Amino acid sequence: MTYQRYVALGDSFTEGVGDPDPDRPNGLRGWADRVAEVLGAASPDFGYANLAIRGRKLDGILAEQLEPALALEPDLVTIYAGANDILRPSVDLDALAERYDAALGRLAATGARLLVWTAFDPGGSAIYRPVRPRFALYNELVREAADRHGATIVDFWRLKEYRDWRLWDEDRMHMGPAGHQRMAVEVLDALGVAHDLAPLPLREAAPTTRREQAAAHATWLRESAVPWVHRRLTGRSSGDGLSPKHPTLTRDLTARSAPSSAPSGA
Repeated sequence: MTYQRYVALGDSFTEGVGDPDPDRPNGLRGWADRVAEVLGAASPDFGYANLAIRGRKLDGILAEQLEPALALEPDLVTIYAGANDILRPSVDLDALAERYDAALGRLAATGARLLVWTAFDPGGSAIYRPVRPRFALYNELVREAADRHGATIVDFWRLKEYRDWRLWDEDRMHMGPAGHQRMAVEVLDALGVAHDLAPLPLREAAPTTRREQAAAHATWLRESAVPWVHRRLTGRSSGDGLSPKHPTLTRDLTARSAPSSAPSGA
């Protein structure tokens, strides 16, 4: 199967945070770029747009990305949204899923192949485990919406290998290069696209002694957790002032459409 116009919507997950590449827009590669590289190799007329912006909640994604995506007349659309909402102190999951369902309906109505995700299972993390019931409920609502609109679904919840922190960035919030590569494989397999992507080598195992674990946790708190909380308390986002990597269809994944700063974090 080949695609001519692939458009990716979402937040940091789709933008590629955690998979740095200084030669690409926003300094990131990510699973969507990896998928686009495979799809582009199979079609000389292929074009790829990535509208995702880190830190965006569902309503921000829909307000900023839905209409531009429809205007590009894609034949393949991927969208991952909602995780940033779930991590807020309070959220109405039913209302969130209703708005998401309506957006999926508009995307599916174009006739494009539509691919969505469930959220990952935070059961292996003491930090995120308290919100696990939210993730589980949201996932069921996403599965229902995917079924209703004939969307292909990547069930992130069931990919238990992501409990290995070596697939994640040091910030413990985003996938690292190995995680993005693994996700690209999952997406291509779900689409039925032949490829030769292989797992990336994993970094050394995490610290095992209590002293090493305490030091690593202190570093994470200082460099990742505290800045994340501070942004939430001040109403800021790591995506403020940032432009999409590829706002229009392109084959050149290193092309920069416009200057943009690239703040770090979730």
